[in-house]
Amino acid sequence: MGRFKGENRSQARWIMGGVSKGRGSGKSRKPRQAAFGQTGARVCPSSPRQDAVPRFRWPGDAECASSTHTPTMSGCKLPMGLCPDMCPAAERARRERERRLHRLEVEPGGRGNAPRADPKRTVKEYSRPAAGKPRPPPSLLRPPPVLLATVRYLAGEVAGRGDVSCAEVASFVADRLRAVRLDLSLQGVDDADAATVLEAALATLLAVVARVRPEETRGAADPVLLQTQVQEGFGSLRRCYARGKGPYPRQAAFQGLFLLYNLGSVEALQEVLQLPAALRACPPLQAALAVDAAFREDNHARLFRLLRTLPYLQSCAVQEHIGYARRKALARLSRALSTPKGQTLPLDFIEHFLALDGLQEARDLCQAHGLTLDKDRVVFLRGQYSEEGLPPPGAYHILVGNKLQGHTLEDVVMAEEGDIHRPGSAA
Repeated sequence: MGRFKGENRSQARWIMGGVSKGRGSGKSRKPRQAAFGQTGARVCPSSPRQDAVPRFRWPGDAECASSTHTPTMSGCKLPMGLCPDMCPAAERARRERERRLHRLEVEPGGRGNAPRADPKRTVKEYSRPAAGKPRPPPSLLRPPPVLLATVRYLAGEVAGRGDVSCAEVASFVADRLRAVRLDLSLQGVDDADAATVLEAALATLLAVVARVRPEETRGAADPVLLQTQVQEGFGSLRRCYARGKGPYPRQAAFQGLFLLYNLGSVEALQEVLQLPAALRACPPLQAALAVDAAFREDNHARLFRLLRTLPYLQSCAVQEHIGYARRKALARLSRALSTPKGQTLPLDFIEHFLALDGLQEARDLCQAHGLTLDKDRVVFLRGQYSEEGLPPPGAYHILVGNKLQGHTLEDVVMAEEGDIHRPGSAA
């Protein structure tokens, strides 16, 4: 250290690995972490420029932001998958040997001591890429047509299973769709093909997550993990939109789904408002912006009228926010109508105003917030309204469940926007 006595102090700090203090500041700057993103995930050197990617990044987005549609590194071209099955034969044999098959993947009647893998039901599971591990060979990667067929199978054959809880189905589907996104990111896939797969995967995930009841998530599924998977799906798809030239027929619909899923988020709204004007003018995105505006303005009457008119997939995306919107609407009614002697409203008005599934659900909602009931009327007494814990879960038949209108989930997932008709608006 003695040799630094006659040298410039800032130069000495630089030699010792420090950072010089800013002008007029008593604090030193934090060292720049060039190799890591905001989420702590390592950034691949071949990743695209950050100014070509939407700035709105959710936790976990970097996981699937690998080399899909990125410039080749050192002149190497990314391979195309060659696996013709939903799960490579080598993985099926290994998981069968290790007894790591999900019960949705075994042959019928094969749930004994040595269950056998059904090639028509076994789907490749997600395996986190390890540092220093070589890329999988093309024989273990599924090409886009196989990936799309895998998503179709999950939507048509797994999502509606009645012999398995919705939480277990959601956990299984989320893991297998995560593997779909990873397979896609390890190939040199055309932007249009990648968007088609990512759109179908995200639509399937939104639908299966919306079917999970809150009481079913204990043990069978982690709601935080499911939410993270949905946000990663949006991140992968929106990055694909940002990098490619298009056209993408369903882009407006899925940008609207992004806003509805993140209803009330300032960052999400900013990202949507930065989209091209022609895209923002599309009806699906206009509808999402209208719902977001009504939600922000606490215009509950307009909000629930709009929610009644949303198609099925959009209703799945916004479902998580319905309980909080109902609570805010009931709180506003209580502030407006509560008196020392009490004012009343018909219970069927509450049922219709908040788009509830029957009078019993209206009774449960009012009682959960401390309101008194007098036969079929709600009594608003000053000081009675209370909010404790989460809003009571609803069935969401009116706002979500009955909007399939005879279509299957596979129809919604695989169809172009507009093939599934919009439900009629309520009076």
